[in-house]
Amino acid sequence: MLPSILIGALSGQRALTPIAAVAITAAQDRLPEGSEPVPLLDNKLVAGGLLAVAVAEMVGDKWPEAPNRTVLSGSTARFLTAAAAGASLAPREQRVAGGLLAALTAVTTAHLGLAARLAAMKRWGQARTGFVEDALLLAGTAFLIHSVAKPAEA
Repeated sequence: MLPSILIGALSGQRALTPIAAVAITAAQDRLPEGSEPVPLLDNKLVAGGLLAVAVAEMVGDKWPEAPNRTVLSGSTARFLTAAAAGASLAPREQRVAGGLLAALTAVTTAHLGLAARLAAMKRWGQARTGFVEDALLLAGTAFLIHSVAKPAEA
């Protein structure tokens, strides 16, 4: 269940990057042994689309007009994407629990991440803190996926 909780924590910072990573892993048939993707998440077109909107989310986050991640639409997106990602990383018999844990973790860490980001923005500004947050998110997501994914077939 730890991968589900961790993908939820990452989803609290960006709604789309973690689920895009899970979708790409699912499309490559590399999800952890015993897990199963939620419907459509293993589709290559869906994975590519999620990757595209994840990039757009990162770009949009740097704009001064970007809404806080804790507004209703942001929290809802994080809840749903984290639930799908967490369910996909959990063992089949624990999918519901994995999805719920990921979703609740995402909403909680969204508030914690926003507080940290707002404090950092006072000193370094929105764009710089956003780039640092993106780098940490990408590194954390890559590390998690690499740690749990089945090896690629040669």
